[in-house]
Formats: sequence, C-alpha cells, structure tokens
Amino acid sequence: MTDTPPLLSIRDLRIEIRQKGRLGYPVDLIGYDLHPNETLGIVGESGSGKSLHILGLLGLLPPVARVVSGSATFMGRDLLTMTGRARRDILGREIGMVFQDPMTSLNPVLTVGEQIAEVLEHHLHLGGAAAWRRAGELLELVEIRDPRRRLGQYPHELSGGMRQRVMIAIALACEPKLLIADEATTALDVTVQSQVADLVIGLKERLGMAVIWISHDMGIIARLSDTVQVMYGGQIMERGPVNSVFAAPQSAYTWSLLRSIPRADQTHHEALFQIEGTPPDIFARPPGDPFAPRNPFATPRCHRERPPLREVAGRPGHLVAAWYDLAAARARAGQA
Repeated sequence: MTDTPPLLSIRDLRIEIRQKGRLGYPVDLIGYDLHPNETLGIVGESGSGKSLHILGLLGLLPPVARVVSGSATFMGRDLLTMTGRARRDILGREIGMVFQDPMTSLNPVLTVGEQIAEVLEHHLHLGGAAAWRRAGELLELVEIRDPRRRLGQYPHELSGGMRQRVMIAIALACEPKLLIADEATTALDVTVQSQVADLVIGLKERLGMAVIWISHDMGIIARLSDTVQVMYGGQIMERGPVNSVFAAPQSAYTWSLLRSIPRADQTHHEALFQIEGTPPDIFARPPGDPFAPRNPFATPRCHRERPPLREVAGRPGHLVAAWYDLAAARARAGQA
C-alpha cells in the first residue's frame, strides 16, 4: 500500500475560527497520506478536528472558520487552491461524501430517484431513462430491495437504515476514488450499523476505492480500517496499522479511549472508566501536548513543548506524538 503514490496527501493543514474577537485553531498543522484502496479510520472526542479538517478540504466550513495554511493534494491537484466550482466538480465525481444524519441530508420534497438522478445528470450528463435506470442499479448495489418502487418514494417513507443506504448510493453514483463517511452509523441501531459496515467493506473491494471513516465507535473503526488515526485538540496523537495501535497504544490518549470501552466481562458493580477533565478550549489552549492536563503520565516537557509525530521503534508505520514511554510510565504507576 505504501509503495504506491498517495491518493490524498495533507500537509501542515491549519484551520482558524474567529468568534467574538477570539482566535482559535481547531485543526492545528496536521498532515497525513491516504493511499488507494486504503481505509483510514479517524477517532477522537467531539471537537478533536476529525470532521472539521475534512470539511476544510471540501470547502464546506461554516462561516466562522477558514483554512489559513497547508495543502491537500488529491490525485495531483491541491483542493485548497481550487476555485469553488472546480472543487464542487470533484466532490461527487471523484470524492463521495456520506453525512451523519440522512434525514437532514436528503431533500424531503424530492423522491429518492430524483435525488440520485440529479447527481448522475450533473456529473455524468445522464438524463431521462438512463439516469433512472442507473439510479435503480445503485439501489441494488447498496442492497435495497424492490429498487424500482423505492425510487418513487420520499425519504420519510424509508427506515433510518434504508435512508443511510440511499446516501451511500448517492455518494457512489459516479464510482469515486474516495468515499468519506462522517459518523455514518451513529443514528442507527447496532444491527443496522453492522449491516452498513459490511456493505461498505464489500463495496470497497468491488469498486477499489479508498475510504475515510470518521467515528466515535472504536468497534466499527477496528472492523473497517486498515489504518487508524487518533485525533485530539486539533492534532494527530497517534496513527498506524489498526492492529498495532489497538493492541499496543503508545499515546496515553489512545490508551484512555480504549479503556473507556465497556468490557464483556465487566460486572454491573464495576464503575466504567472515564477520562478525567475536559477537552482543551481552542481559544485558550495551553502550550505543549494538548492532552497533558488530562494525562496522568505527562512529564514537565509535555506541558512545555508540542511533541512531533515519530515512528515507534519496532512497529513500522506506527507513529505517536508523545514525550513519554507509555509502557514504562504505566509500569511505574502499577498499571502495566
């Protein structure tokens, strides 16, 4: 995977927010590569920058936010220097996006067929019967039964799981090189979440596309991803092969997130683990490692200097931003 040129290459991306005379950086100088046919899972608490940096790449930031530096090269073109029209042409054609809530993402006054056909007409210049026929094929692709009937229905006539499948069908309409799913299963029950995850895995292999999957759900990330990226305070805290990161986390933040997952053998008398403290205020962020104020293993240097991402010895592709050795720190604290 790493022998091929990146499909998406982000460097030194910074997004600022100005609000009531205050200036903050919710995404602060992050960079990474995504390769063809790779699935990248991005996790982190709300406000970590995982969704916002994607919106910045696609020109979908809210009015109070803007990209102030960096580059985002997609298939040899910098998304950040494009005109709005050029970027819109890529979004939908080469990059498909699935948003969190399909009920608010779908237009309630247009049928499912009209909404899929609109994408086909704009990007592929299909019209009439050809667009309608392709829309039905896409519903079959995402395993919606009786697609012809569903094409004539409105979003409110479908279940939550079916609406999410329609959103995936729209995102896949032009067979994009990259599918981005932002909390795409959050509003669904566990069974439907599993079905959607299986669907995306199958479609990825069938279409050969790369996937960025943003989620709070570590189980979904473990199931879907080749690579996991852990974000906090607008920065990348840890990144690497999903099996390596989840089996042997090197960041205290990743370790804390994994400890927060309820265990199957946990009794009802046992308290759930929670990370003490609150995420950093982007308008009054302390220097150094953004997780240092909540990190029981933080060193004085953690509070002074921001650690760079560096490769973990003996773990190819596994990167961590930390001034401490987590395993040694846990052993000293009796938490090995």
